Amino acid sequence: MSSPKNAIVLLSGGLDSATVLAHAVSEGFTCYCLSFDYGQTHKSELSYAAALARHLGAAEHRIAKLDLAVFGGSALTDRSIDVPDAAESGEGIPVTYVPARNTVFLAYALAWGEVLPAVDLFIGVNAVDFSGYPDCRPAFIEAFEAMANQATKAGIESNAFKIHAPLQYLSKADIIKKGVALGVDYAKTVSCYRLTEAGEACGRCDACTLRAQGFADAGIADPTHYVAS
Repeated sequence: MSSPKNAIVLLSGGLDSATVLAHAVSEGFTCYCLSFDYGQTHKSELSYAAALARHLGAAEHRIAKLDLAVFGGSALTDRSIDVPDAAESGEGIPVTYVPARNTVFLAYALAWGEVLPAVDLFIGVNAVDFSGYPDCRPAFIEAFEAMANQATKAGIESNAFKIHAPLQYLSKADIIKKGVALGVDYAKTVSCYRLTEAGEACGRCDACTLRAQGFADAGIADPTHYVAS
């Protein structure tokens, strides 16, 4: 159907997706990056994504606009729900989970992949150091890939779609080490769900805590600018 070297990379502007983009480029893929303006309260991540796409050598970067905020149900799309500190998150799936987000994002990537064409789709999900989101699990990735090859013209004709999740079984520390080896500048990434207008991370939300612990475990200086305590 297409050159196997074209790839769609989901790019949020965060640490994990930046590492995935660097990995895909290092594997010889021509990368087409896809980000989403989906009604998130932390919309500043989109400018980081655009800068990362340029910095890491993407062939193209597009931002798709959709509105998951119309449904709410998440602290990341509903301003009436506070983003909790990591220490307050408790057990189970946290309120920062956005219902069906990765399913929707991968469906958009699948659509662009049929058009380009590109049958390799990259996503930065992780099932080790993560917040417990159900759409980060290996079972979800496997199921989506099977669906992709049943639900599309390209899949029926070639059964070629492949969902790549190269960080799936890596710790946050190992992801950071991998990215540093690939030349990722993590100062150009953002993880915080409560980033200030000055670009300072809160240091207390789940995303900040996982990020900071990853740098500590990797023995690498954390370049994040945190709010002064």
